[in-house]
Amino acid sequence: MTRRGWLAGLAATLSLSRLRAAAALTPVDEQTFRRIVAAHRDNVLLVDFWATWCAPCREEFPKLVSLHSSYRDRGLRFVAISCDEPEQEANAAAFLKQQAAPTPFYVKRAQSDDQFIDSIDPQWSGALPALFLFDRAGRKAKSFIGETDIKSIEASLKTLLAG
Repeated sequence: MTRRGWLAGLAATLSLSRLRAAAALTPVDEQTFRRIVAAHRDNVLLVDFWATWCAPCREEFPKLVSLHSSYRDRGLRFVAISCDEPEQEANAAAFLKQQAAPTPFYVKRAQSDDQFIDSIDPQWSGALPALFLFDRAGRKAKSFIGETDIKSIEASLKTLLAG
């Protein structure tokens, strides 16, 4: 093997490793979720719980990414948390990458789904899609459970961004 071939192979291997690392999903439990919300204080935070097997989730997702792009400069942050099973994580990561979702990528990995769901919103049954909007102080301001008109989401986040 020539030196050039060896360097090209090394570069390809490193690029593939970076892609895999960038596409990895960070596990989220109750504590991690609280840290994510706290890390986004001073911004309005939109959290999307979704899954690759959920058709309404996949349909809504590009609209949410577009909202984030439109309002990012005004202080909107967007976090997507996959609710896929471990064997679907690669598909979830690929979907997030394809949709140009903001990183890091997250996946729900709680010891107890019921406790996790209740910690987010006691009124939430765990149904998907589920969106939660947090104000600049890190308080949950609005919940959107199930299919929701994007205009309703946008109206709520505009109110929070203006405040």
